[in-house]
Amino acid sequence: MSALYLYDDAAARVFEPFSLSRPAGELRAGAELIRRRWEAALGMPVSGYLTAPHLHNFTELDAPTAAVPLVLAAGSIVANARCAPTLGRVADGQAWRCHDRWAAVRLTGPVPLEHFAGGAHSLESLSPQTAAVTMDGWWIDHVWDLLRHLPEMLARDIRALATDISPVAPDGVTVIGDKSAVFIEEGAKLEPLVVVDTTGGPVMVRRGASVAAFTRLVGPCFIGFESHVLGGRVTGCAVGEVCRVHGEVSNTIFLGHANKGHDGFVGHSILGRWSNLGASTVTSNLKNTYGAVQLWTPTGQRDTGMQFLGTLLGDHAKTAVGTRLMTGTVVGTAANVVADGLPPKVVAPFAFGETVYRLDKFLEVAERVMGRRHVALGTAGRAWLTDVYHARWASGA
Repeated sequence: MSALYLYDDAAARVFEPFSLSRPAGELRAGAELIRRRWEAALGMPVSGYLTAPHLHNFTELDAPTAAVPLVLAAGSIVANARCAPTLGRVADGQAWRCHDRWAAVRLTGPVPLEHFAGGAHSLESLSPQTAAVTMDGWWIDHVWDLLRHLPEMLARDIRALATDISPVAPDGVTVIGDKSAVFIEEGAKLEPLVVVDTTGGPVMVRRGASVAAFTRLVGPCFIGFESHVLGGRVTGCAVGEVCRVHGEVSNTIFLGHANKGHDGFVGHSILGRWSNLGASTVTSNLKNTYGAVQLWTPTGQRDTGMQFLGTLLGDHAKTAVGTRLMTGTVVGTAANVVADGLPPKVVAPFAFGETVYRLDKFLEVAERVMGRRHVALGTAGRAWLTDVYHARWASGA
């Protein structure tokens, strides 16, 4: 039986601030994680990740761990984790190409795990000498491409996910635009006085989620399982599972288990898992010059070519009450943004104001935070986050 592995190549391994703490397949692209997109495309679960050494102990919820066999068997499929397939089954084959680039290959012979260790090898070097199946999707060449492609991905994803959901709005909910573009899954709750605006795209609310009165959901917009929207205007967002969202939020991705429970504008941003924005935290997503946003990366400042880009907030990162984050800010894993005035545009992982978060204290807090959502950190989780701590980078700002 074939096994499916997601490969983080060299480009994926610098998707900071997220690549420090998670494989690229565990990033949310549109409404779904990249891992789940590949599982839908090939009709099989992901068996493991071919990723950076400091993530070999990665463990999270239902996610697979790093690949464990020393040799990948012939017949195994290796897919590039930077390719986000459209949701839906693709034809079987020996290789798959997306937009004329190698997206996945089936191994014709055994390949040592160490072949993928540095992330330098392309899938083309493993491709069989047969015609490849053409598949549709998006390439995530830079971490900010998750936001660049978000509106298009959401519009297509919601339609694909809604095949078994009848478009209907609950009593007391006002729909502006096409009522057939509202998909409320059984078990979701929308209170009266919610407004759903589908003039820009469809809206989906998944099972167990709730939307409070005086919320305006503007499509394309996806609210994941067990998440709670507590009022405000939520426009063009992909909200993962078990999140808290309140206030004005636009074109933003919540990986899952993230909190923005208070007022304050957040736009064109990505919030990592277990991150928390203190009350009245505000992100800027547009420069005064209206020019393209520059963003810090491990290889230096990059011109993103994007006019709108807010904050990339790493896993377990937190902001203090009243924090103001500048356009194109990167906040590392587990950083606590505590600053008088404007914080720097690059906050190193495990920064605690101007000091470094003690590992034992961080693990204690992480266990407490996760426990509030009935998720155990456990021994394996501690080992993973300890590896992340020791692999942390300096801001370089």
